[in-house]
Amino acid sequence: MKSWLLGLGQRFGQGIGRWSMRSQLLLGILLPVGMLVGLNAYRLYFDALAAVDTAYDRSLLASAKAIGEQLDVRNNGGVPTLQATVPYSALEAFEADNRSRMYYKVSGFKGELVSGFGDLPAWHGRIPARGIYAALVDFYDDVYQGEPVRVAVLLQPVADEDGMGVATIQVAETLQLRRTLAHRVLQSTLWHQAALLAVIAAVVWLVVQGATRPVRELSRAITAREGDDLRPIHAPAAPAELSPLIAAINAAWDRQANLLAHQKRFVRDASHQLRTPLAVLKVQVQSAQRGDLGPMQAINEIGQTVDGATNLANQMLALAKVEQLRQQGDPPLQDWADTVREVALDLAPLIADAGLDFELDTQSCPVLGHPWALRELVRNLLHNAVKHSPPLGQLSVSLRNSGGQAELAIADSGPGITPSLRPRLMQPFASGSPGGAGLGLAICREIVQSMGGQLSLENRAADAGSGSGAGLIARVRLPIATPARLADNAAT
Repeated sequence: MKSWLLGLGQRFGQGIGRWSMRSQLLLGILLPVGMLVGLNAYRLYFDALAAVDTAYDRSLLASAKAIGEQLDVRNNGGVPTLQATVPYSALEAFEADNRSRMYYKVSGFKGELVSGFGDLPAWHGRIPARGIYAALVDFYDDVYQGEPVRVAVLLQPVADEDGMGVATIQVAETLQLRRTLAHRVLQSTLWHQAALLAVIAAVVWLVVQGATRPVRELSRAITAREGDDLRPIHAPAAPAELSPLIAAINAAWDRQANLLAHQKRFVRDASHQLRTPLAVLKVQVQSAQRGDLGPMQAINEIGQTVDGATNLANQMLALAKVEQLRQQGDPPLQDWADTVREVALDLAPLIADAGLDFELDTQSCPVLGHPWALRELVRNLLHNAVKHSPPLGQLSVSLRNSGGQAELAIADSGPGITPSLRPRLMQPFASGSPGGAGLGLAICREIVQSMGGQLSLENRAADAGSGSGAGLIARVRLPIATPARLADNAAT
């Protein structure tokens, strides 16, 4: 039963969730107000009945007292006997109303019938200890001749020279008039409550219309935009409640704009950069078909061109993947030292072939970053260092925790960077060596920026004549993943 009610509540909530905001607000306000009006009307009906009973109970008591004033005692063979004379005035107020009927009964000192309707049910209650009237009276509801009646019972002391005692006077009235009056009070109140509910509904509708006008205006403004219009929304007059929504839309559009710009740049670069190796490859194939080159030489040249195009395509895909990871957010916690050692182990054969004097020194440095991005960063920098180091040169890799930052330094013994190359070195397709694709450092820069770090290239020792250095240090600084930063990242 409980699960059925929960399922019904969920389905009801889902159904309401598909309604408009205006409908939900109207329902949320008018439904509880309507229920309160209904409960109030229900309670008012019984309050009206109680008020009518109080008013008409006074009339019943007055009739009972009028009858009691006409009682006297007669001596009947030495036995005091109660005598009753019911005046017309005691019944006049009820006979004037055709919708109600009145019955009475007077019982003697020993409960015998003295006057009135003998089949009126006898009273078996008791007088309240603290009544609101200065009389021995009790009021109760009963049924007489198949009709509900209201009965007043008055214990009237009667004393005469012939004797004394207490007479019991019962006066009963049918309830048609009382209920009619209560219904009239209820109907009048319901009309007033209905008018009040209509006024509330109108006011709520007008207020909701005004409150939701900025939402409709914002919707129309967004709908009227072109598909590629991703400019931020400026709505200074919008209510404060819409500010988070507008900020979220602007943030989403900003991410979408960056993604579209990246895709356009990727398509432009791919079409531009891949055109050259494909054209070269086509010329080489045509030259081989004509027999201008020997078969082995032609195959070798074609293989070199294919290798270059493959490397270029892989680097462009890697650059696109960096942007994809940037959009994902929430990178996992990684120990950068493990990544550095793994990459160094992968490139060990290349280092050994070059006969380099290699040194590796790492400390544990936890950072927030995607495993692929960290590996790609270290692999590109280390591969460039191996590529530009002379045979039997020196190559060192160190990873340190320096002032709350993980600092990776890769130092080679190559020619360094010339002043003319430095301004464009980290730009896409800018290379310091002939035939280089020029995307390695651009990929590294994008990865470092996505993780909130810095990348710098420094000549180890300057040569005053050429401006070049006797070696290059590639230095990367990434924030250490402290508990506070982890908490901020989780909150974000």
